[in-house]
Amino acid sequence: MIVDEEIDKGAEPSDNKSNGGNSDVTIRTKDVDLFYGDFQALFKVSVDIKPGIITSLIGPSGCGKTTLLRSFNRINERYGNVTTNGVIEILGKNIYDPDVSLPELRKKVGMVFQRPNPLPISLYENIIFGLRSHSPKSSMKDLNLDDIVEASLKEVQLWEATKDKLKEKATSLTLEQQQKLCIARLLPLKPDVILMDEPCSALDADGIERIEELISELKKRFTIIIVTHNMGQAKRASDECIYMYLGKIIEHSTTESLFLNPKEEQTAMYIEGRYG
Repeated sequence: MIVDEEIDKGAEPSDNKSNGGNSDVTIRTKDVDLFYGDFQALFKVSVDIKPGIITSLIGPSGCGKTTLLRSFNRINERYGNVTTNGVIEILGKNIYDPDVSLPELRKKVGMVFQRPNPLPISLYENIIFGLRSHSPKSSMKDLNLDDIVEASLKEVQLWEATKDKLKEKATSLTLEQQQKLCIARLLPLKPDVILMDEPCSALDADGIERIEELISELKKRFTIIIVTHNMGQAKRASDECIYMYLGKIIEHSTTESLFLNPKEEQTAMYIEGRYG
């Protein structure tokens, strides 16, 4: 979860009904170029990402998939010397419009990183940290924090294992539990989109299986986009795949079609292990 030091004011991405957006598309990019200084990392990226499914970004290292993922909540800009051209719309709202608040955007577009990053405080305080950071103090007294913590942990299948440990430090959990906690930490902020940057890379085979099962359940409520280098995971866990190479989208289709009948030779070479 990204927490800004100061909560600024501005518009948040609105729902499709109010802004005329296409309800069949959660994220739409149009001709997006992104530069780190003089280095161009993305080239004319145009893509539609649908709600209610899991979309995987795949491709060799350095192909731009993590850069694209981090464009959706503008976290790339934290690294400095980043220039983005083109349009990225989330729920019909261009996230580069001058009235967009970054904290509000990052509430709507949550992020889970490669390695679990729970805060070194209690499980309970981890879950409500985002609420405390993003909500006016006056509104906190109206919230039933106990219920919010319980509901969030239940949604990530962690309640039974942790209900008697809520005051313990979150760093005492297993890596799998920590990653589930990091997902649970997003939920009180009611995001529309959850970005996952190789969320299983630090886990063993059993942990990977359980996180994939959780992600499959979460897609009923959230649009989920995953960066993965694991082709088996992409096939198992995603509904659609986007194959990228050298900062460009080469192919975007259903996962089944991309793996069984790729349209582009570059895609076939990658998924068959001939390079990358």
